[in-house]
Amino acid sequence: MRENIFRFKQFSVRNERSAMKVGTDGVLLGALCSVESVNSVLDVGCGTGLIALMIAQRTRNAIIDSVEIDADAYNEALLNYAESPWNNRLFCFLTDFREFTEKCHKKYDLIVSNPPFYTEDVTPPDSQRLLARHCSALSFKELIESSIPRLSNNGKLWFISPTNRENEIANIIAANKIYISNKTIIFPKTGVAAKRIVWALTKNPVSNILINNLTIENSIHHDYTDEYIALTRDFYLKM
Repeated sequence: MRENIFRFKQFSVRNERSAMKVGTDGVLLGALCSVESVNSVLDVGCGTGLIALMIAQRTRNAIIDSVEIDADAYNEALLNYAESPWNNRLFCFLTDFREFTEKCHKKYDLIVSNPPFYTEDVTPPDSQRLLARHCSALSFKELIESSIPRLSNNGKLWFISPTNRENEIANIIAANKIYISNKTIIFPKTGVAAKRIVWALTKNPVSNILINNLTIENSIHHDYTDEYIALTRDFYLKM
């Protein structure tokens, strides 16, 4: 049987058993999140381990922990970590994020998450029931509120969301002692409405929020924009 392996320039990702397959959302988040002065990282709901592997490639010495609630994804992430050049810096825990934050007292310079959300424009990869189970396991509210106490003084929480959850997330941010530092609006194609937002939150007040737009493709399918090529060329084989 042909192995389901997604090959990048410096690592490969097996994604046969995980419900969360390698996709554009994960690549965007792994490439956009800032890793400047980052020594400790936590990937929440790591799936195959894609984002953690991208961050490992982008950093020299950062220790990267990850948590995953699904056993199949957890085992696949462990395998992907073990086969990577950075296996001594990548760790995964089979646990619920809320339980992890209650028991772990470590502070992280970067917490990153591509939470499994279900919207009308997202088709569940295996079955709607399976993905819905993951969605109910960690809401945006729980992600943000559980991340705050685990951030270091200058740490940031980076995550991606659908645009139709923007108001909900803005209300959660306003209700907690956390602030937006970066916000990237993602357009799938020129002339098409934005579908995703990449957020960066910090515990420190921010005088100027950095807001950017990023378009993935020009009007022709798979004709990628210069900005997307520049963002991902260190990872994709054919960029």
